[in-house]
Amino acid sequence: QVTVRDALNQALDEELERDERVFLLGEEVAQYDGAYKISRGLWKKYGDKRVIDTPISEMGFAGIAVGAAMAGLRPVCEFMTFNFSMQAIDQVINSAAKTCYMSAGSIPVPIVFRGPNGASAGVAAQHSQCFAAWYGHCPGLKVVSPWSSEDAKGLLKASIRDDNPVVVLENELLYGVPFEMSEQAQSKDFVVPIGKAKIEKQGTHVTLVSHSRPVGHCLEAAAVLAKEGVECEVINLRTIRPMDIETVEASVTKTNHLVTVEGGWPQFGVGAEICARIMEGPAFNYLDAPAVRVTGADVPMPYAKILEDNCIPQVKDIIFAVKKTLNI
Repeated sequence: QVTVRDALNQALDEELERDERVFLLGEEVAQYDGAYKISRGLWKKYGDKRVIDTPISEMGFAGIAVGAAMAGLRPVCEFMTFNFSMQAIDQVINSAAKTCYMSAGSIPVPIVFRGPNGASAGVAAQHSQCFAAWYGHCPGLKVVSPWSSEDAKGLLKASIRDDNPVVVLENELLYGVPFEMSEQAQSKDFVVPIGKAKIEKQGTHVTLVSHSRPVGHCLEAAAVLAKEGVECEVINLRTIRPMDIETVEASVTKTNHLVTVEGGWPQFGVGAEICARIMEGPAFNYLDAPAVRVTGADVPMPYAKILEDNCIPQVKDIIFAVKKTLNI
């Protein structure tokens, strides 16, 4: 078993070793080993030129990273939390995402923006947003959102090797969680293709689609519902953009019911996009009930734990949504 933290550390270590153009920069990534210890040991191993501590200036170091990518390097830019990426969103969107298109393909920008995304525990409104819908909205970016250790390692490696800007939305509450990792996933050549979802559990009655931490909640809900004779198919999106809608369509065609689950806000969210795509596509005719979204509450995140719990989708919320969809 490998924790998500160690899987990410492995991915960074292997890619720094494999390609000398790769370097890591961000606040406290070097001498302190990273705020979440994702870059543990890398500064000692690769030195000041490859693992760089920056001042607290997201706009500045994201800009440096984008310039370095345009000049042929492959930076991995860590935000201590994606909420702070709003300081640098002009660099991410206007500088990184659009340059390849605006240069007619002559200037690729191979950069990775990574860090924890979404709600953690007890960090209140300014540290709890999910940016999947924000960054997933923008052409020119690829956006991935891993759940398991295998997702985390494989997607980060694929992102570093990609010639486009990739936003890697990790989850702080998953960093210390151990997952089974296959021998294949431990190898240095292991990558998870960007843009391909994974069916975590086969089922016949209802399709549950999720990404990041709520995938675990979906599997827990599916285990409870299985005891009541309801077989849920659980899809781990892995990638937000480009979205693997074909896998979702195939599943809905089989189960005839759809529930989306996400930690982000409801309005213009990832679930809203999935529902719209199903509505517009061939799978719509197979739905036996309206698709249902389970999302975070439509409020800034409160600080109090009991209110926080009521703002983030829980297993009971998913079970309720499934029963509502199946009319049981």
